[in-house]
Amino acid sequence: MHYSLVLPVLALLTSAEAAETVLGAYIFHRHGDRTPKALAPANLTTLGYDQVYTSGSYYRSRYLDSASSSKIKGLNEDVVKLQQLSVTAPVDNVLQNSAMGFLQAFYPPVGGQLSSQSLANGSDVQAPMNGYQLIPVNTVSAGTGSEDNGWLQDSTGCYNAKTSSNNFFTSAEYMNLLNSTSDFYSSIVPVVNGTFAAKDVTFKNAYVVYDLINVAEIHNSSIPDSQVLTNDTLFQIRTLADAHEWGLAYNASDDMRAMSGKQLAGEILTYMNSTITSGQAGSSANKFGIQFGAYASFLSFFGLANLPNANPDFMGVTDYASSMVFELFTDADTSSGFPGTEDLQVRFMFHNGTASNASEPVVYPLFGGSDDAVSWNDFANGLGKFAVRTTQEWCTACGNTTGTCAPYAPSAGNGGATTQNSSGGHHMSAAVGGVIGAFVTVGVVLLVTAAAMLIGGLRLVPKSKLAGGAGTPVSEQAAKAA
Repeated sequence: MHYSLVLPVLALLTSAEAAETVLGAYIFHRHGDRTPKALAPANLTTLGYDQVYTSGSYYRSRYLDSASSSKIKGLNEDVVKLQQLSVTAPVDNVLQNSAMGFLQAFYPPVGGQLSSQSLANGSDVQAPMNGYQLIPVNTVSAGTGSEDNGWLQDSTGCYNAKTSSNNFFTSAEYMNLLNSTSDFYSSIVPVVNGTFAAKDVTFKNAYVVYDLINVAEIHNSSIPDSQVLTNDTLFQIRTLADAHEWGLAYNASDDMRAMSGKQLAGEILTYMNSTITSGQAGSSANKFGIQFGAYASFLSFFGLANLPNANPDFMGVTDYASSMVFELFTDADTSSGFPGTEDLQVRFMFHNGTASNASEPVVYPLFGGSDDAVSWNDFANGLGKFAVRTTQEWCTACGNTTGTCAPYAPSAGNGGATTQNSSGGHHMSAAVGGVIGAFVTVGVVLLVTAAAMLIGGLRLVPKSKLAGGAGTPVSEQAAKAA
């Protein structure tokens, strides 16, 4: 009898010791709803503000709530401790404001006694806005001015990445879609001719045309010749934009096109390494990192990490306020301190559109595998195969030799790479040139599939199914009939 009572107790102790502990997280987040690129400067809308605020509320409940099984161990719950987190965004109204909106919910005003301070002279000072917490949004150079550029490769300054993306416009896949969709785009000219000349409404400008229509579908009570925009037409406009942007963001045979994804991989590795280093040194620093960026960085990273192998919908443009998350966790006992790297694991999660408690991110396997989590060493090695972590690596890969890259330029006459200006190379203009998107590339599979859809009537599964799990589509086009 005594023996039978002890067994359940031992089982409970074993289970508690093996409980999972989240030690840190890194998020890459798209901005919220905005005005169209074609009508620059783009601005975050009230809807977009609400989307990123809602996302911030969700991640607060996940990582800061003491009752959450995913609470990050050691991360301050209510009053921000700035050394514990890093928030970054390009110099851009839409992206920086999205970061601030997220933070307002992630660390809301503290209120009460926490928002007041007693001074030596006996007076009390009340913090503005009920203890609104001031959290710096640090700037990153990649993607500067992103949401005002029709082609976001323009904001990277990477010469070889621009050259690679331009190669898409001479590919057979691009030419096939440009020619086979000409009649389709002609049919929607009356909808957009207040902004675009008829000659520019082609697959060459697939994304900016889609973007203008998408914004109108969300915000405008009336649209010129809206009867043209049937559900099937809206779906084709979106699918062609997906094909266009994937073609510019990633190419399996030329990964220079995915430089933004490489940079992102380097930033993720660097920050998560700092989480481990700090933890093993007994510090609570570097627990939570979040970066706001443009959708093509998602696409570039998706291609590099072989995520379309897990779900082909990863070849589509992510919706507003989408987020991908890298969680560092362990099953080892953490009562005696931060575990060794051999006991660390990483899981990847993604949510298409605004994450919430009603629609949470979904776990997907990285690098073409099948496991929901990988060891830290496998994660670091997997990202390390394509990550760009230093200025010298970036300059060498991009072929840039001026400005900040000058110290790494090859000596004249040594047979090194030809010197290129950081803005060198010719490329098409924003709305007219149509090299749209966000650090962009080539996707043969999706391009051929899109062509088959238009020519042969093949239907594709909408990418919104990638959202928060089966049967829970989350779309940036919440107000549209499609």
